[in-house]
Amino acid sequence: MGKKINVAIAGVGNCASALIQGIQYYNSNSSQKDSIGLTSYNLGGYEPSDINFVAAFDIAETKVGKDLSEAIFSPPNNALQITDVPSFDVKVQKGNVLDGAGNHFSEIVKIADSIEVDVQSVLKDTKADILINYLPVGSREGSRYYADKCLEAGVCFINAIPVFISSDSKWQQKFTNKGLPCAGDDVMSQLGATVVHKTLAKLWVDRGVAIDETYQLNIGGDMDFYNMLDEDRLEDKRVSKTSAVQAMVPYDVPMRIGPSDYVNFLQNDKVCYIYMKGRFFGKVPLELDLKLRVPDAYNSSGVMIDAIRGAKVALDRGVSGPLESISAYCFKHPPVQMSYSSAKSNFIDFIAGKIER
Repeated sequence: MGKKINVAIAGVGNCASALIQGIQYYNSNSSQKDSIGLTSYNLGGYEPSDINFVAAFDIAETKVGKDLSEAIFSPPNNALQITDVPSFDVKVQKGNVLDGAGNHFSEIVKIADSIEVDVQSVLKDTKADILINYLPVGSREGSRYYADKCLEAGVCFINAIPVFISSDSKWQQKFTNKGLPCAGDDVMSQLGATVVHKTLAKLWVDRGVAIDETYQLNIGGDMDFYNMLDEDRLEDKRVSKTSAVQAMVPYDVPMRIGPSDYVNFLQNDKVCYIYMKGRFFGKVPLELDLKLRVPDAYNSSGVMIDAIRGAKVALDRGVSGPLESISAYCFKHPPVQMSYSSAKSNFIDFIAGKIER
């Protein structure tokens, strides 16, 4: 087992910033073995300090050419700073633009005029084990491009955004044929809108309450929400979030789930409103209204640290194709949907070597 997990990042936005800062936070407090936000401080023999960033790709003029430690704080990023980050000696390089710059994104972000790098060569030269796809929502071509580069370079692909790679049978077969694992799709927050909504839906079903209708509305003030003002970039996001909740209910329910609007002064905070209407004993009606407000980027950082370590365990064991337990535990649109409790149990069993994937 190799001690370090070499990680490359495609898209140096708020989520990348929170992940990198979070790992630095746990490194700085390693003597305390602080496991808040993680499944375990040591997972499969790996600790947060074992995650080593070796490459990063972006297209923004404000980030390309800068050290990764500086780029994560460059605009339009606005995630809360929780710690100082030392230099990585890893320069952010320009990736292929493709569909990574939507109409609203392009109003704020100027594309770097430097030459696009050979991603496959960078992944090989840096000995990357894993690439995390953090591109903007709606980047279908971009996500497939980086997935292809992982296949060519022999690198595990973790898909954090709602483009269907790990949950698509054709892509699953491609990674299986190359002897490489993949995980995704669309990272699920530690305590975010989707995991709360699906848990509530499962609770209602398990307690014998009929769900008649439900909605989940989300607003935020970061580039993710600004980018999603392009309605044509939202289709996969709505499918991903809706499927996670619908999978908990064994009958059709009218539901509307997805990002709703951009509110700039919220910055990186995300506000979620969940409504559920149903009937319990004697068909007596009941309603639930819930509001959740969280710093968005940090909500998925601990989940991603677990996903990275789980994927490295898979690499160590020579597991290829879709990582079902990791994906069900860490992502909204996995190859196999599970309740949260079942997903966590399977994830722990996978780490312990009790199940294959």
